[in-house]
Amino acid sequence: MTHVLKSMTVLLAASAALAGCATTSTRSTTAADLDRILAGDQRSDADRARDPYRHPKETLLFFGIRPEQTVVEIWPGGGWYTEIIAPLVAAKGKFYAAQVVPNPGSKGTTAALAAYADKLAARPDLYGNVTVTALGPGSTADIAPPGSADLVVTFRNIHNWLGRDFAPQAFAAMYKALKPGGVLGVVEHRADPASPVDPKAKSGYVNEAYAIRMIEAAGFRLVAKSEVNANPKDTKDYEKGVWTLPPTYAMGDTDRAKFAAIGESDRFTLKFIKPTGR
Repeated sequence: MTHVLKSMTVLLAASAALAGCATTSTRSTTAADLDRILAGDQRSDADRARDPYRHPKETLLFFGIRPEQTVVEIWPGGGWYTEIIAPLVAAKGKFYAAQVVPNPGSKGTTAALAAYADKLAARPDLYGNVTVTALGPGSTADIAPPGSADLVVTFRNIHNWLGRDFAPQAFAAMYKALKPGGVLGVVEHRADPASPVDPKAKSGYVNEAYAIRMIEAAGFRLVAKSEVNANPKDTKDYEKGVWTLPPTYAMGDTDRAKFAAIGESDRFTLKFIKPTGR
């Protein structure tokens, strides 16, 4: 009888372990999920055209994203990455969109937030678990429940915060939202390291070493870098800054073919963690 009970215990433990494996995604299964989502009908042809420059699958896998995670996207704008991340975590995880703070006095901000809300409402099957919060000057609310997020991501936003003297507060909010051991994934236009550091990032380009020091000053620890979003064709010396390049084309039709051939900006891609025990 003792032998039978021990055998049953082993079988139950093995079954539990298998069940746990079945509910925990691997890198390969997440990659397959991302392939499916990237091919989904929620994405426009214009959005797909940005994939060769933004490498969403490779970038998100570098950050360690998984479908069962709680993810916070900072300032998602029109939702280019929301269309990818929110469907990935729809069934097993949670998605917080920390948008800009509403400003009734700004028609542009009001219209952008309304368009994002309309996007979410149009596809409850994909975006039904999205919670919209706010991040910016004047907002004191949390971007997600403190210590709840497995992953916080921000794409090409640091230059905006530097221009508004808001970067330390932004990273403090991200730190607060993350679990100990949680990941902060950062992508930003990379300035020429030989150029003087512009703490306001008026050109849209941010010095990578400067950004790392600033983020680590908020308590994070850099654990990895990736060159997946690098672009050596980007000379970073344009009259109208990074917005000269696609998809903005700030110069209009002037030298448009030249800038199209360069592509989107050279970008650094960084992975930080919130250390445990903090």
